[in-house]
Amino acid sequence: MRDLVVVTRNVPGDWRSFLESADLEVQMAQDGDAVLPRVAFLHGIGGASAVCGMLTDRWDREAFEAAGSRLRVVANFAVGHNNVDLAEATRRGVAVTNTPDVLTEATADAAFGLLIAAARRFGEGERVVRAGGFHGWGPSDYLGQDIAGRTLGIIGPGRIGSAIARRSRGWSMRVVYAHAEQKEGFEREFAAERLSLPELLAVSDFISLSIPFTSATRHLIGARELSLMKPTAVLINTARGPVVDEVALVRALRERRIFAAGLDVYEEEPKLTPGLRDLENVVLLPHLGSATFETRAAMGRLMAENVVAVLRGRVPEHLVNRDWRPR
Repeated sequence: MRDLVVVTRNVPGDWRSFLESADLEVQMAQDGDAVLPRVAFLHGIGGASAVCGMLTDRWDREAFEAAGSRLRVVANFAVGHNNVDLAEATRRGVAVTNTPDVLTEATADAAFGLLIAAARRFGEGERVVRAGGFHGWGPSDYLGQDIAGRTLGIIGPGRIGSAIARRSRGWSMRVVYAHAEQKEGFEREFAAERLSLPELLAVSDFISLSIPFTSATRHLIGARELSLMKPTAVLINTARGPVVDEVALVRALRERRIFAAGLDVYEEEPKLTPGLRDLENVVLLPHLGSATFETRAAMGRLMAENVVAVLRGRVPEHLVNRDWRPR
């Protein structure tokens, strides 16, 4: 009997042919590409040896029980894995994998694009033109913030944070970072200075979040942190929505206590915190940080490679729950 691989949403690339060439049976949990409702998710994963899923698929005890004893790997189509109870997975002998590295450059592009768009009020200007409100150039219209020579604060100097810092070189920016540990390689490469979080918030013109979502990082940026930022500062979040207290962010943007924000992720995604969509000084993207043809295809292939490795008794390269061992 062939191992069954259930995929909860279709993704680009050749991942399916790769799985089938490994003599695995592939089954889609749905015909479309919408977020899979909880009931359909629990029903669709029954009897699977592997499930390839999204951050929207919540893996708790109920889900592991619904999948059954044949389940050996949960392959997340994402870098993040806060949707999976790792302790429960490890207890049941289930490997959890993710798809890092391949989306670094695309996500960094999105972050820097948000930085430019928010600083220069591109979103606001584009909406005016589309609405027929552009009646000619004015010397005081749509004044924004300079980028060149300013200070970029990186919260989370990992792969994506480093890629964002690399892009800042073209604007001759000073780089500072906040992290629990000193990152000597990051400091050497970008002439970066390590600061405490309050210090970084106080001196940075642009603040980019590139950290995972954990219980420790929930609302890392809240009312107090926003109050420490310059009134000309721009906040960028391409990490995870709950890292920012969006109620506090809406208040700070509405009261012009910071200049602008650029968001690709949201606290209760896909819902927006009330008031957020009404603000002109925020650029809102639909979680498209990794959305390039090449990146999403590479993520799909990596997801499939993780599955094959586990089902063939090997430790996958991108194992999240490091205490797991093949069974």
